[in-house]
Amino acid sequence: MSNFVQGLKLWFTPARIREEGDTPDYRFSLANERTFLAWLRTALALIGGGFAVDQFLPDLRWGWRIGLALALLAAGVLCSLRAVNHWVRCERAMRRGEDLPAGRFPTVLSLVVAVVALAMVVVVLFGWEG
Repeated sequence: MSNFVQGLKLWFTPARIREEGDTPDYRFSLANERTFLAWLRTALALIGGGFAVDQFLPDLRWGWRIGLALALLAAGVLCSLRAVNHWVRCERAMRRGEDLPAGRFPTVLSLVVAVVALAMVVVVLFGWEG
């Protein structure tokens, strides 16, 4: 079974993580959980931002409005999926005594948010109706 499918199953059966390795210091597990919740808050903010762009900027050209809203909504979806995946990977690594996993997602998310912010700067400078 591939690591991806095995990791995906752990999303829905987190008690199985306890079958691996030793129980880490609870402070580390709780810190992992706080990080998970921070990623979820970020996801909710992105989803709310995407919804706000779509609903509260009706004068913005359709292409700009939909593009910006979809970029924020997609980033929110990816961020929420990444949150649970990262939580599982970190918990497994801590139980196994391995290094914590490193990923490129924070960089990708930062780039998406930066692109959306630049697009919003263009919209603000040149007006809503292009």
